[in-house]
Formats: sequence, C-alpha cells, structure tokens
Amino acid sequence: MTRNAHHADASSDTIPVSEAAWLDVIRQMDQTYSGLIDYQVELEKKNADLEAMRQFMDSVLESMTDILIVCDRNGLVIQLNKTAARLAGLPDGSTGTGTVFDLVASFSHEALKAMLGRASQAAPAVSEEIVLHTTDGEAPFEVSASPRRDARGRLLGVVLIGRHVGELRTAYSALNLAHDQLKDAQAQLVNSEKMASLGRLVSGVAHELNNPISFVYGNAHALERYVDRLETYFNVVEQGATREELVTLRHSLKLGKTVARLRDAASGALEGAERVRDIVEQLRRFSGTGRAPPEPFDLVATVQTAVGWVTRTQRPDLVIDWAMPNALMVTGRSGHIQQVVMNVIQNAVDATETVQNPRISIQLGSEGANAVLRISDNGPGLSDDVRDKLFEPFFTTKPVGKGTGLGMSISYRIVADHEGRLSASNAEGGGALFEVCLPIEGAGTDA
Repeated sequence: MTRNAHHADASSDTIPVSEAAWLDVIRQMDQTYSGLIDYQVELEKKNADLEAMRQFMDSVLESMTDILIVCDRNGLVIQLNKTAARLAGLPDGSTGTGTVFDLVASFSHEALKAMLGRASQAAPAVSEEIVLHTTDGEAPFEVSASPRRDARGRLLGVVLIGRHVGELRTAYSALNLAHDQLKDAQAQLVNSEKMASLGRLVSGVAHELNNPISFVYGNAHALERYVDRLETYFNVVEQGATREELVTLRHSLKLGKTVARLRDAASGALEGAERVRDIVEQLRRFSGTGRAPPEPFDLVATVQTAVGWVTRTQRPDLVIDWAMPNALMVTGRSGHIQQVVMNVIQNAVDATETVQNPRISIQLGSEGANAVLRISDNGPGLSDDVRDKLFEPFFTTKPVGKGTGLGMSISYRIVADHEGRLSASNAEGGGALFEVCLPIEGAGTDA
C-alpha cells in the first residue's frame, strides 16, 4: 500500500511540469506566428512599393519621345522602350529581339561598336549620329551610350538613348533664329537710343563743328587776300617793271608779311580741316553698328569728347572738375563707350537742373588691370528704389518725352560686353556716383 501510494504521488507531481512546457511551446509558436504576420505585412508593403516604382518607371519609359535600348555587354537587346519598339515595328517592351546591331544600318556598325566599347570602359559618354532601321526607312538619330551596373558596381550592359536628328536640327534652327532676332533687336535698341542721344546733343555737336569750320573759313579769306596781292605783284613783273618799281610795289603790298602769313593761314586752315575730320570720325564711330572688331583706343580722349558734346550748350554756370591722366588705352569700341559716358553725363546734367551751383566731377585712373572712370554730381542722389531699378529696360525718372528709359540699360549691357562693370551709388558728399570699370589694353595678356 505504501509503495503504490508513493507512486501515485509522484505521478501527480509531473503533471504541472508538462503543462508548463506546453504553455511555453504555445507561447513561442504565437510569437513566431506574430513575427511571420509582421514579416508578411512588411513584405506586402515592399511589394506594393516595388509595384508602384515599376508602374512609375513604365509610365516614364512610355512617355519618353526619345528611343531607349537596353542591351547586355555583348550587345544583345534586353528591352526597348515604347518609342524604340514602335519605330522598329516591334511589340512594346520587346525583349530577345537579337542584337542592337540588327536595329542599326550596316554603315553605322563601327560607330556603334566604338560607343559600346567606350561605355563598357566607363569612358565619358559621347554622342554619335547613328542611322537606325525604322518602319519608315532608315533615319538618323543622335545616340549616346552609358554603362549599366549592378548594386556592386559590376558592368551589366549598356543603355542607349537617342533622339531623331531632324527634331534636334529643327530645335537648333529655331534657337539660332531666335538668337539672331534677339541680337537684331538689341542692335536696333542701341541705335535708337544712340540717335535719341544724338538728337538731344545735336546743338553741342554743331558747336563743336562750328569752331573749326569758322577757323577754316577765316583762313580761307586771308589766303584769298594774300593771293590777290601776289597776283598783282606778278602781273607787274610780267609787264617789265623796273627794279625800283617792283621794290616800291612790294613795300606797298606788304609782300614780306604776306608770304610769312601765307604759311600760317595754310597751316591754320589745315588744322581746322583736320579738326572737322576728327569730329566726323567721332560721329562715325559713335553711330557705328558695333559689328567692327574691338580695337585699342584712348579712353581719355573718348571721355573728353563725350563730355564736350553734352555740356557744350548746357548751363553756363556748370562746373566740370577734371582729374585724368594724359592718356589711358583700353580695348573695345570707342563709339559705344562714348555713348555710355554721354548717357551718364546727361543724367548728371539733368540731376543738377535744380541746383544753384551745379558741379560734375570726372575722375579717371588705373586700378590694377582696370581703368576706372568715376562721374559724380552734386544733385539729390539716388533713392533705394531708383538704384534698384536703374539698369532695367524702359525705367526712367524723367518726364514723358524727355527720356526713353533705355539709356542706362543699354549702357550696362555695353560695358558688360566690354568685360567691364557699370555701377551706381551715392557719393559720400551727396549726389549720384557712377563708376565705369574697363580692362586696360594689354593688361589681361600680361597677367
């Protein structure tokens, strides 16, 4: 009885241990099942992302107007986009259509082979004109090749992208036409503003011409009087006059002084004519279209001419303060730079209209490799709003009919074309300050 009772007690002790083990197994199974569910949810999410990415890539490939051909390292076609398949007369997304050379005309095989070789060696992509077989016959395409690699960077194949050359040529032609039209419009604006400036300054130019012409006119009259005296003397000589009569006539006609003044009158007339020639040449350069090549010119002489033309007929109490060297050579088109200086000087003159003692300061010198021209006035200066819009086309603070609003905009572009800089600010003592910076002739070469 005792042994059996003891055996029964032992059996009752092992039952709780077995239940605990089963509970632990069930708990682990629940955790595993929960992990599987989480993994399944994450996997489904990644599959959805991959499907969305695939649909996105398919939509991009289908919307491409360029051809796209994916091939392996041996040139075997892996896939074509919709455009390439349609041109080749194949189903969309065609695969296993042979090699890429089957899609290309035989005389383009060498160029294609070279492109594939460069792409396989990871050389920089270079576009080539390749002729492809299409449903409409052979057609030229501008094709570029890029290597296709896996996540480890190993070469898988080559991707070819091309566009019909006809489309490119049409686009280039339209771009060139628009560029030419823009250049013509800019040239017309420059000439229009130049003629407007010349119209405002015609009285100053007329005064510039009047002085040498008057000089030539006066010397021509003097030459005419001297010629009359010489003709009278020679006529008497031809008539056989005696020596005493000739000496008396020579003293009465003052031929000694006449001969001495004859050379002076001729030199004066020549000097006046040369001055007129210089003014005409300045006008020719000023009115030039700008198609002539840049050439070295003296910026000092150009500034002096521009200032003289503008200020000649302005207020008599206008004071010009000069600080310039004897000469300073720059390279460019002197007529265009003269237009810039005239525009700036005219603005300075207009700004001092209401000032009792108008004054304009002109300083020119060299700073490093640049020639710097500073023009300031004692006017009211520039407000922040005006300074921000000063170089915008058609912006002007002048009343209607007095300014086109193109002068400073065109001046800014002209200086930029000369690889220089035009800026505007307010001077320390008040008034506006314009600064024109231009490269000195030969300075860039020496550097």
